[in-house]
Amino acid sequence: MTETTLALDTDYEAQFGDYFALLKPRVMSLVVFTALVGLLVAPTGVHPMIGFASILFIAVGAGASGALNMWWDADIDGVMRRTAKRPVPSGRVRPDEALSIGLVLSVFAVVMLALAANWVAAALLAFTIFFYAVVYSMWLKRSTPQNIVIGGAAGAFPPVIGWAVATGDLTSPAAWGMFALIFLWTPPHFWALALFMRTDYDDARVPMLTVTHGRRTTRVHVLIYTIVLALFAVGVGFTQIGGPVYLTGAVLMNAWFLKGAWQIFRRDETMAEADSYAVEKGVFKFSLWYLFLHFGALLVDASLRAAGVI
Repeated sequence: MTETTLALDTDYEAQFGDYFALLKPRVMSLVVFTALVGLLVAPTGVHPMIGFASILFIAVGAGASGALNMWWDADIDGVMRRTAKRPVPSGRVRPDEALSIGLVLSVFAVVMLALAANWVAAALLAFTIFFYAVVYSMWLKRSTPQNIVIGGAAGAFPPVIGWAVATGDLTSPAAWGMFALIFLWTPPHFWALALFMRTDYDDARVPMLTVTHGRRTTRVHVLIYTIVLALFAVGVGFTQIGGPVYLTGAVLMNAWFLKGAWQIFRRDETMAEADSYAVEKGVFKFSLWYLFLHFGALLVDASLRAAGVI
């Protein structure tokens, strides 16, 4: 970790909530949900107890990744308004505690997932933790404007891990279709945020696209990635896990997302500042629901398929 001047309050005793926040629970909720959907839509069922234990250990692995990320990024988190109140930069949790928690939980999650499910799923979980903590956090995030593009793979693996829990297989196009859905969603989601957060990434010297190539280029990239995302999202509806509910929802949601991306593309900074980046904020807020709605639709179709309705 680079040098930082974190102000630690030696009189403060960390609470359970501080350690829980270290695990990035909001990110964890998306990981848990997409992994659960990946498990449930797979063609091979698992015993409910094995499924429950597997999702629990995937969640622990996601939390471990979050703790390692907060340990490494404490210096830049303290600079950015959006992250300054996180447990480590705010001084509520010591950096060495965050590192220890992250490492212990990583080993625990991988070993227990191997015992509960299989080594294929466990190996992919281990790779995911490594990719997020080392490849993304320690390397890509501070070295290239492609940080979000490549680093998005870390958040895209959970449904594939869930699929592997059920099948022990990593070759299904349907599983990698779910991966592509998250992977392609990540750049426009974060770039919309970067557009209205304005100086945060500049202040932290993080080479986000808005910093290295400017806001005009970022707006173009938001549109391009959203177009590609829409094609893949609708395409998932034609795989073995797709169905009428998903396909209908995907068409409607991606039409809205494309409309928002087009509006972002047409704007300049004068227009954006005039309405306090309302369009960019609106697209970002919708993107927060985008994956939950898509994966929820996959789950509905799987339920209908199991009931013999479709």
